[in-house]
Amino acid sequence: MKYLIIGLGNPGDKYKETRHNIGFKVVEAFVKEQGGTFAMNKQAEVAEVKFKGRTIILIKPTTFMNLSGKAVNYWMQAEKISRENILVITDDLALPFGKLRMKGKGSDGGHNGLKDIQATLNSQEYTRLRFGVGNDFHKGQQVDYVLGDWCEEELKTLSERITTASEFIKGFVTIGLSMTMTNWNNK
Repeated sequence: MKYLIIGLGNPGDKYKETRHNIGFKVVEAFVKEQGGTFAMNKQAEVAEVKFKGRTIILIKPTTFMNLSGKAVNYWMQAEKISRENILVITDDLALPFGKLRMKGKGSDGGHNGLKDIQATLNSQEYTRLRFGVGNDFHKGQQVDYVLGDWCEEELKTLSERITTASEFIKGFVTIGLSMTMTNWNNK
């Protein structure tokens, strides 16, 4: 069984520690824990790891957030992975910092990366793990907030929340969407 896990973010050092790049952080932590490494490939940095008999392809699109669908579509086709076996990990302003929520379908919630993936796949039916980054910004400051670095208070628990997000990946590829949502949502 093969899975494609997509961490959303923007390439480059300028964005490395920003809230918008939490998807990259989660897949990096998971790959490191599994003893894998990322390598540059077409439209993404890519890692392949095995976990409990499953092959997991993890990507960090290099297409920038607003064109994430291009990389997702390419790797789904290249690896022959169905939509049911993809998981997109993204930041979410609607959830308080550190809150994790997995869903099997839904709207893009105004997120440009999800918007592009939905347009490319022509569907809202794909699994996503939303990582809450909160919404502690003044009106009109949304872009500066998501492209801003984590604050000191957030950094205290960020690595523990990333570890919990890795558990969602493990659950998704082993026990499936429904059981993972039951076991892990709101943890």
